[in-house]
Amino acid sequence: MVMDINEIREYLPHRYPFLLVDRVMEITVGESIVAYKNVSINEPFFNGHFPHHPIMPGVLIIEAMAQACGILGFKSVNKMPADGYVYYLVGSDNVRFKRPVMPGDQLRLEANVIKGKRGIWKFACRATVDGELACEAEIICAERKVA
Repeated sequence: MVMDINEIREYLPHRYPFLLVDRVMEITVGESIVAYKNVSINEPFFNGHFPHHPIMPGVLIIEAMAQACGILGFKSVNKMPADGYVYYLVGSDNVRFKRPVMPGDQLRLEANVIKGKRGIWKFACRATVDGELACEAEIICAERKVA
C-alpha cells in the first residue's frame, strides 16, 4: 500500500516545517511500515545546523521515525487525527547514529511493531540512506484522545 503526501496528511497532524514523512511505500497493518523523507537544502534547520557543513539534526531523524510509527499506529487501530486522536512520542531507547544525513539524501524510515498494548506501542526503527544505516532506535508512542 502506497500513501502519497495527501493521505499522509490525513494520518499525521504535523504540518510544515515539521511534517517529516513524504511518502509511504509499504505498510502492513499491525506489523511494519516503510516510508521516505526527502532531505532538501531548503529545510529550515540547515540554516543553523551547520551553515558550512549541513547535516540533519539527530533529534529530527528520530522524529521522522516516530512519525512513520504514528502512521502505522493509526492505520493499525483504524483511527485518525480527525477523530480526535494523536500519537505522542513518549520514549526512545538504544538510539545510535551511524552516519550523517545531508541535503540530497533520501532517508528510508523502517518501523516494525515490537508490541502494542492499551494504546502504548513499541517499535524497532531504522533510518537508512542508500542502504547504509544512519540511525536505529526503539521508539515508544502513546495513543491519546484529545479535545
